[in-house]
Amino acid sequence: MTSVKLLLPLAAEQKSADVTDWAARIGWVIGLLLFIAFVYWLMRQGWKWRGSLQSGLPALPTAPETPGEARLSMAGRYHGSTTAGHWLDRIVAHGLGARSRVELTLTDAGLEVVRPGANDFFVPAGCLREARLDKGIAGKVLAEGGLLIVTWQHGDTLIDSGFRSDRSAEHPAWVEAVNAMNPSITTEGPAR
Repeated sequence: MTSVKLLLPLAAEQKSADVTDWAARIGWVIGLLLFIAFVYWLMRQGWKWRGSLQSGLPALPTAPETPGEARLSMAGRYHGSTTAGHWLDRIVAHGLGARSRVELTLTDAGLEVVRPGANDFFVPAGCLREARLDKGIAGKVLAEGGLLIVTWQHGDTLIDSGFRSDRSAEHPAWVEAVNAMNPSITTEGPAR
């Protein structure tokens, strides 16, 4: 009987603690959302700062009225552009940093890059330097040979632009065709 008297006060106490402290939970959620917004704002400022550093890059050329007959065409993805030889130095000026779908057309006049939802541009044949297969460009790394990298001259800057075809078996034909447009590639090796 004495053990029952000892257990009776324990049974009368509250059985569990309050599970939810709504004020604290709401405070943490608001704090987390503010932190995420702050990090996003910092990333956006960094992107804008990089664009202002690259403001000396001339405007992108547009395709001529009659570019000629297409040698090759390809649909796929544009993964961005970097300073040639520096695969992590992304170029964001003039929309070159924005990833998008792409339709490439190689003609005798040059390389036409049509990007729905982003800035289209044209690389004149005289500005094409080389094409190669590589595994990565800023923000995108694939298996060896998974990216078509086209190096071209824009003003005083050599630029590497990365593309991936919907059918990657097309990449070697593109490397061959672009390199054939620049005689220094076949006789002296790649121009860098």
